[in-house]
Amino acid sequence: MQDILNSLSTYGYIILFIYSLGGGMVALIAAGVLSYSGQMDLTVSILVAFIANVIGDSLLFYLSRYNKQQMMPYLKKHRRKLALSHILMKKYGDKIIFFQKFVYGIKTLIPIAIGFTKYSAIKFNILNVISAALWSLIIAFTSYKAGETLISVSKYISGKPWLAPIILAGLIGLLWLYIQMATKKKKAKR
Repeated sequence: MQDILNSLSTYGYIILFIYSLGGGMVALIAAGVLSYSGQMDLTVSILVAFIANVIGDSLLFYLSRYNKQQMMPYLKKHRRKLALSHILMKKYGDKIIFFQKFVYGIKTLIPIAIGFTKYSAIKFNILNVISAALWSLIIAFTSYKAGETLISVSKYISGKPWLAPIILAGLIGLLWLYIQMATKKKKAKR
């Protein structure tokens, strides 16, 4: 565990930037905890995650806007999730750009789905910048304030190596179940 923390504090900002291009919530939480323990700077971590997240979502938006035909083969397996993204967009409107930052599983699909529509690129970019700023501030400050608790949990789990895979499998299972239920075909009434 100590080796991981040492490498994160050494290469933390680079890892945070790369991971935040596609989401970055876990990396930002780790950066908040490392900032709490004095191994990283909280302000720099927030700035790095913010910039990377804006770039990542903007790239997804523009890739889908101007390269629809090239992207479609990669999205064949995710048609239901893409449809769910369109439904969420219609249901919640502009708010979905903010909420998608916090929901794993649709985080990368929402900008792609928006890019496929005629949604204003300027409006998307403005909302993307605002929501990325709020996302990075909320996640970083929350993990910084909960740093002591998260470090205690980490120490407890590292003392019981069998516990981490069980927790991880449970979280993945819940996420998979949620996505399956949200994208499940409704049976037609007869």
